[in-house]
Amino acid sequence: KEDFLKLLVEQLKNQDPLNPMESTEFTAQLAQFSSLEQLTNMNKNLDYLRLYQASINNAQAVNFIGKTVKASGNSISVKDGTSNPIQFDLAGDAAAVNIHIYDASDNLVKTINCGSLSDGEQSIGWDGTNDDGETVSDGTFTFEVSATDAGGETVKASTYMTVEVTGVTFKEGTAYLLAGDIEISMSDILEVTENDDPESEDSSA
Repeated sequence: KEDFLKLLVEQLKNQDPLNPMESTEFTAQLAQFSSLEQLTNMNKNLDYLRLYQASINNAQAVNFIGKTVKASGNSISVKDGTSNPIQFDLAGDAAAVNIHIYDASDNLVKTINCGSLSDGEQSIGWDGTNDDGETVSDGTFTFEVSATDAGGETVKASTYMTVEVTGVTFKEGTAYLLAGDIEISMSDILEVTENDDPESEDSSA
């Protein structure tokens, strides 16, 4: 905006006195300058609105702590040799389903042969051991599901996880839910449920 105004002033100072700028041309340039200023102000207002919306989202994220969320993703955690279940949704009946589990370095640690499974949501347990039968170290792992039908065609498998939110972390102004070491984007959440409070049930009884 400042550069535009400087150019306009220099143009007026250096115009030919015998052939001055046409009033219509001058008015058109002033209109362009006004439009540029309005666009600049609009961009500032949009930035303020974005920051305001981000602050609201960050504040709301805290309310998820202690709740159980179902979210898209393929992460599972192991703690004290115990893993949360591997969950996925099959788009059709599958004659063969295999689950491949990888560590944080993308090394294959376990392959689970599930046999045939019907379409719909599936939950498969993992004993926390690798292919050699050894218990893996605690941490976060990822998994992939490969499924084929009786004709050998690929059956789509959508992975998800159902975990309890233990905290919230903020990165570059964006809030992520924490389930242990697993980070969950707010946009990946599919379902939220309230956890039962045993103390409140005991007191009501």
